[in-house]
Amino acid sequence: MLKRFEPWFWVLAAILLSRFIGMALFPFVDTTEPRYAEIARLMAETGDWITPWFEPGIPFWGKPPLSFWAQAASLKLFGLSEFSLRLPAWFATIGIIWLTWCLAKHARGAVVARWSTLVLSTMALTYISAGAVMTDTFLVLGTTLSLVSVWFVLSGRSEYWRWWFFVGLAIGLLSKGPLAVVLTVTPLVLWAAIFRQRLQPLKKLPWLLGSLLTLLIALPWYVLAELKTPGFLNYFIIGEHFSRFLDPGWAGDLYGSAHNRPKGMIWIFWLWASFPWGIICLVGFGFAAARGTTKGIFTDAVRDASTLYLVFCAITPMLFFTLAGNTLWTYVLPSLPFSAILIAGWVSQLDLRPWSRIRSGAVWLAPVLITLFVFIGVSGVKPLKTEKQLISRYESIQRQGDSPIFYIGEMPFSARFYSLGDAVEVTSTEFNSLLETDGYDRVFAAIPNYEVNEFLNRQSADAQKLGENKRYQLFSIDLQPTKSQNGIVSPELNSKSG
Repeated sequence: MLKRFEPWFWVLAAILLSRFIGMALFPFVDTTEPRYAEIARLMAETGDWITPWFEPGIPFWGKPPLSFWAQAASLKLFGLSEFSLRLPAWFATIGIIWLTWCLAKHARGAVVARWSTLVLSTMALTYISAGAVMTDTFLVLGTTLSLVSVWFVLSGRSEYWRWWFFVGLAIGLLSKGPLAVVLTVTPLVLWAAIFRQRLQPLKKLPWLLGSLLTLLIALPWYVLAELKTPGFLNYFIIGEHFSRFLDPGWAGDLYGSAHNRPKGMIWIFWLWASFPWGIICLVGFGFAAARGTTKGIFTDAVRDASTLYLVFCAITPMLFFTLAGNTLWTYVLPSLPFSAILIAGWVSQLDLRPWSRIRSGAVWLAPVLITLFVFIGVSGVKPLKTEKQLISRYESIQRQGDSPIFYIGEMPFSARFYSLGDAVEVTSTEFNSLLETDGYDRVFAAIPNYEVNEFLNRQSADAQKLGENKRYQLFSIDLQPTKSQNGIVSPELNSKSG
């Protein structure tokens, strides 16, 4: 039976397996992954499946809950770990790759379909998001399902695809919100403006019952979320979908800071996200243009309905965010399945050296580079922005009567996650006041590296350094020295201020 699978399948399996292994090894690095991981952890811990919580007492209105549902369910099944939180995105990516293969095979044939799966799975952003705690992967699963379904309906294969179109819309609404509808409808409108005579099959879509199905799946959560935490709809619809993109440096963001990017930056992000394939195609097109072999390529593309459909699906995210100042490279992700098919159509025809060698090497370039980065991070050669090690150090020596870790200044999300919400954010003044109380035998403080000298000069008690990472140094202060005989601390540095 194994002989039935062709080499491309084993290459694809190896790529997905490498990401599968990396999911378990790499710690959560600030800020995106630990932030969303903590929200999912709180959902699993509290059993509140309606409102995602940013932290106890603060609802998270920034995203719908589908990704958090999946991650919290994974925690329930497999326990608390980076692997279990990342696993849903891995499965969602497999679904996206399968949908891409289905569309490519129908529109371009088996050879292009095989290359489409390899190109898509080895694009930098696809490979990273396949093992990351984020919401965008579920958005792409929804938009890709809807757009693939519509193409099959337009091609006369209505069958069950006509219903999956509306399921895809519901998935998008529950993973990212109304943006999913915009990213789905826009390429359809652009394509319909050119191929009006080919719209007859769309009548087979159950528009009324399908729309009711979408609402039946998605709407109840929106209603319950607003009833439970009033103000959600105003913030999410107006703030997240208009102010965030029309107002660079938007000050209304409740959960972070807006990113003020140059307008049009989203197209540069596409090159990063599609690495190395986007760059290879641009270079290849440049060589072809220099040789004069690109004549007629645009004319042929406009005449071909499937090519133009793929083009519109691929460029819609960039068109939508071109004038936006607040953008991230993850916004490009919905484009990649369709970009991969277009790129694969060209790559599969490269039978002449050196291009045939380049395409084979490109398959492994992004996975190898990212896997290498994972092992460098895990080995400690390159310090990472994560508090996992400091929290583990604290837990290894913690005893009854000790304080939680107090983070001076702004506490990283990874500290909140790895401490299971026990780490506390305080100011320097609050920490000094805390030392004057008799509530703890030992107090633990994570001090930003740039404040360590000032911290040591301020303290009149012994400060024992227990560890450090890229951003912080962990100290303990024994407030009751006579009790220290009950436990032994092996400090790396013993500093006394005076």
